[in-house]
Amino acid sequence: MSERGTPQAASETAASDARRRRWRRFGALASGVLFAVAILLLVHILRDLDMAKVAAALSVTGSRQLLLALALTCCSYLLLTGYDALALRQIGARISYATTALASFASYAVSFTLGFPLFTAATVRFWIYSPAGLSGAGIANLTIIAGITFWLGMGLVLALGLIGQAGALAEVNHLPGAANRLIGLALLVVVLLYLVWVSLKPRAVVVQKWRLLLPSFKVSLGQIILGALDVCCAGGVLYMLLPHGHGIVFSSFIAVYVFACLLGIASHAPGGLGVFEATLLVAWPTQSREGLLSALLLYRLFYYLLPFVFALALLGLREVIRHARLFRAHSDAPVQETVQPVAEPDQVSQP
Repeated sequence: MSERGTPQAASETAASDARRRRWRRFGALASGVLFAVAILLLVHILRDLDMAKVAAALSVTGSRQLLLALALTCCSYLLLTGYDALALRQIGARISYATTALASFASYAVSFTLGFPLFTAATVRFWIYSPAGLSGAGIANLTIIAGITFWLGMGLVLALGLIGQAGALAEVNHLPGAANRLIGLALLVVVLLYLVWVSLKPRAVVVQKWRLLLPSFKVSLGQIILGALDVCCAGGVLYMLLPHGHGIVFSSFIAVYVFACLLGIASHAPGGLGVFEATLLVAWPTQSREGLLSALLLYRLFYYLLPFVFALALLGLREVIRHARLFRAHSDAPVQETVQPVAEPDQVSQP
């Protein structure tokens, strides 16, 4: 009997499965509690809002603000296509940039709005990359490497924000400024140690016999820069939509923005809905909440809804074009005519 089939191995496997189930239940419970608390806090805040003032704040948003927000949205999603491009380079796959851009844009636009990115983003990527010849394992590797890019960029921006804007984040997480700086330094050290770790030799992680080769130092450095630029552009969309005269410096804003994004991700709510808004509304209690809410509504429109609708339109157009090509190819195929052989005279049956 193999070692895998022994009672001891079976017992260890069962214990490991039980531990994973307990952690999943704990994670789901913690996410649910965080989401419920954020929603209650948001309802409490919204109850005191004057919706007439919110409408007035929306009406005074200038065309320049809207154009800049739109430009930064385009810039952010353009940078997101680099996530997939770097991941494809890492796994050695040759896919055209047009296909890469469509898969990346559509997967992020859909997952940002619907949530559950490991499922929604991977599904969209499989739909687009599979006909291009990328295997299921390759798509899974790509999704994970793209996720590493996001977390490296987010980690760097958050670390610098905690170090440089400890006081601003203290208003949100209620930790002393010194504690925020220490957390930021620790996070920065983790990012730097990761770079050193992958620079020494090729690194890989193995999960249940599935081996993923981690990006090299050069690719990882590109991931950090790309991820940080994307986070700043995404945060810049909301920053441009803030009411005039808000007096919030961008370095302070982006630190709180990243923290709000992380809480939204931890809640597993689609797009961090409710949690993200509640965090930002609490972060600046001295600001006009009506003005902040109007900016948040426009941010949801620009960064989530419009890309989501555009992605669905592109995916639908892609399917129409693909089916039209298949139909044309079928129509242009030569028709094979079956010719009946002519019987020889001596083969003709006599009456």
